Amino acid sequence: MQWLFSWIAQYGYAALFLLLMLGIVGLPVPDETLLFFCGYLIWKGRLHFSLTLLTAFAGSCSGISLSYFIGRRYGRRLIHHYGGRVHVTPQRIHRVYAWFHRIGAWALTIGYFIAGVRHFTALVAGMAHMRYSKFAVFAYLGAAVWVTTFILLGFIVGERWEHTSEVVHRYLVIGAVIFIAAVFVWWRVRRTPKGTL
Repeated sequence: MQWLFSWIAQYGYAALFLLLMLGIVGLPVPDETLLFFCGYLIWKGRLHFSLTLLTAFAGSCSGISLSYFIGRRYGRRLIHHYGGRVHVTPQRIHRVYAWFHRIGAWALTIGYFIAGVRHFTALVAGMAHMRYSKFAVFAYLGAAVWVTTFILLGFIVGERWEHTSEVVHRYLVIGAVIFIAAVFVWWRVRRTPKGTL
């Protein structure tokens, strides 16, 4: 992870933008740790608060928009060709699309805070052909809240940023497991005939 800190120290805002964009698309970039570190650099006086927020927001929006357009352009084609190999049937895909059009927009907003979720919500939104205007409202709102939260935390804790980042990451992983388990239980209950409960 030292390379990440070196990039930020050497290239500043350009590195922050690029790393966040790639991290949101799905490359193995420790996004929250990066934001914590930037908050610490603001505390140290090495980065400017407003510029850091704007750069992080722009990088996040660029990454999630890229994922959206990849999903919109190539998602359905990939599922058509390879979905059968992993038991992804047209009926299942249709149910996912229907769910996403009902409440999936909020997954774009809160997905930033759930480990692993932010990497595919935009892909599904694109595959489901969600209107870009609706996608942008929810996705960019989530990006604004997410980057502000973690940069502020890094700024507030200062020298303790690394330890705090590890603790927060641990709780985010636990939260993600609970969230996924809850969704699975809800899905199973919905599929179970009422008379058999």
